[in-house]
Amino acid sequence: MSRIGKKPVELPSGVSASVSGQTIEVKGPKGTQTFTATDDVTITVDGGSVAVTPRGSSKRARQQWGMSRTIVANLVHGVQNTFKKELEIQGVGYRAAVQGNVLKLNLGYSHDVDFDIPAGVTVQCPKPTEIILEGHDKQLVGETAAKIRDWRRPEPYKGKGIRYKGEYIFQKEGKKK
Repeated sequence: MSRIGKKPVELPSGVSASVSGQTIEVKGPKGTQTFTATDDVTITVDGGSVAVTPRGSSKRARQQWGMSRTIVANLVHGVQNTFKKELEIQGVGYRAAVQGNVLKLNLGYSHDVDFDIPAGVTVQCPKPTEIILEGHDKQLVGETAAKIRDWRRPEPYKGKGIRYKGEYIFQKEGKKK
């Protein structure tokens, strides 16, 4: 049995949820988000909470049970608060700046990287070596952070590149004479 799936998702004040078929719509002060679950689970709204139950005992139904409950919990959190990812840039001459709806990155290439910021994500650069992403969709914020990080992943010898804040990069020892 799924320990995560068993727990109902509590709806805080100001947040409401409605189910039509397999689609749940969550409304809150920051906006509206929807999620369509697979046919392996049933979503019900009971007063101030949302419950997810499996429709059978198959392996797929049990997998979808916990995942669907977590996605619903993220929807509830997203319409009330924002999700945040912080990135750090390390390297001589590496920097970032936001210009309109484009994140400009200087990452040691012969050209600047222009990254189009997707709708639903706000990007701030308080320092040239810091990038802060915020949004109401956890999956979109995480995916955007991963795409930015992919432009220059941290390398293991000097640690140069884009990393998540607080991420530890194991330093390798260089060549010896």
